[in-house]
Amino acid sequence: MAYAEKTAVLGGGCFWCVEAMYQTVPGIDKVVSGYAGGTTENPSYEEVCTGRTGHAEVVQISYDPEKISYEKIIDLFWKAHDPTTLNRQGADSGTQYRSIILYQTEEEKQIAEKSKAVAQKDFKSSIVTEIAPLKAFYPAETYHQDFFKNNPNNPYNRAVTAPKVEKFEKAQQHQ
Repeated sequence: MAYAEKTAVLGGGCFWCVEAMYQTVPGIDKVVSGYAGGTTENPSYEEVCTGRTGHAEVVQISYDPEKISYEKIIDLFWKAHDPTTLNRQGADSGTQYRSIILYQTEEEKQIAEKSKAVAQKDFKSSIVTEIAPLKAFYPAETYHQDFFKNNPNNPYNRAVTAPKVEKFEKAQQHQ
């Protein structure tokens, strides 16, 4: 890598869906599913599902800032999920499915807040996305990584992830 790779950490429901969507974006080199935003160190999927860790299912996006900006990644975030539903995306409910942007710098915080204000005009209900500092990111278990790519016939992927990826790809083309 000749460039200084950067990362963004976002949560918009099930990390399988968010991971699959961002893997389609030019300039993004790697997307890792994981957990962040809570207090438990090195949580397991089972622990996060209890809702007691405070963590959300998130993705860590590694990107080339010469090909895509943090701002563009955040602008796409509003098209990747419904940021107006509190602790829920479709049938997935619980605090682990909350909409969250975890910033690493003051500049990222400002970009996220500005983008959220601009995106609000596209939604009838208020955006409930949490914007918080990233304290730690914990990669999810290996079987969660590249889940959509590795399990295209999984019923959840066919019913939920595939339609979201298709809709997301269409939204990218219209930007």
